[in-house]
Amino acid sequence: VFCFPDPRTDPWPLVYSPVPVTLIFTSYLLLVALGPSCMRQRPQLELRAALLAYNLAMVALSSYMFYEFLVTSVLANYSYLCQPVDYSRSELGMRMARVCWWFFFSKVIELLDTVFLILRKKQEQVTFLHVYHHGSMLFNWWSGVKYVPGGQAFFIGMLNSFVHIFMYGYYALASLGPRIHQYLWWKRYLTILQMCQFVAIAAHSCYNLFTECPFPDGFNTAVFLYILSLLALFLRFYYRTYVRGKR
Repeated sequence: VFCFPDPRTDPWPLVYSPVPVTLIFTSYLLLVALGPSCMRQRPQLELRAALLAYNLAMVALSSYMFYEFLVTSVLANYSYLCQPVDYSRSELGMRMARVCWWFFFSKVIELLDTVFLILRKKQEQVTFLHVYHHGSMLFNWWSGVKYVPGGQAFFIGMLNSFVHIFMYGYYALASLGPRIHQYLWWKRYLTILQMCQFVAIAAHSCYNLFTECPFPDGFNTAVFLYILSLLALFLRFYYRTYVRGKR
């Protein structure tokens, strides 16, 4: 199954070929590499209104995707332990495939996170973790939508959308300026929530590697290894920011 594109999603925008997503990824890396030097002689931009609008829009999109993942999985009686992809053109099968596409497309939109950081000359925040996470998610979810739009993958999208409601809500509040920052003491717990998400996804993917489930082992293995890399990087960030930094 994993070797053949899903005929339902294969012709969809950005999915039909690896070329568009590769061009987006290449442009993103060029922006990361050349953006800071282009901004060196220019004043930093505040972009408060744009940031507020963008982050609120991402809260709305994340809420919509979480709702769609949750409701569709409940209506279709999805299993959290073993759920093969519904390759039919049934109403619920197509609904799950569509929200998987929207989740993939949200990862394209999220590249604007980096654009805003560069325009605001916050280069210290464009870390390896930031670039690795944003760039790699493009290809991860491109392959997910092209080959397995649904099934076990729904859990990842649902959980990540839920976390992003709070994450972009935090960013929206932070964009209001310094007077709000005193109320953002819960940033540390947002990082903990993100790491709990990774642990849950790792356990979810790992479980199916040791059970008989008609979902591609290759996909579960890739997800498991990728999530471990993110967890390691987030643990390092947590230690440097909240443990060593505070000390």
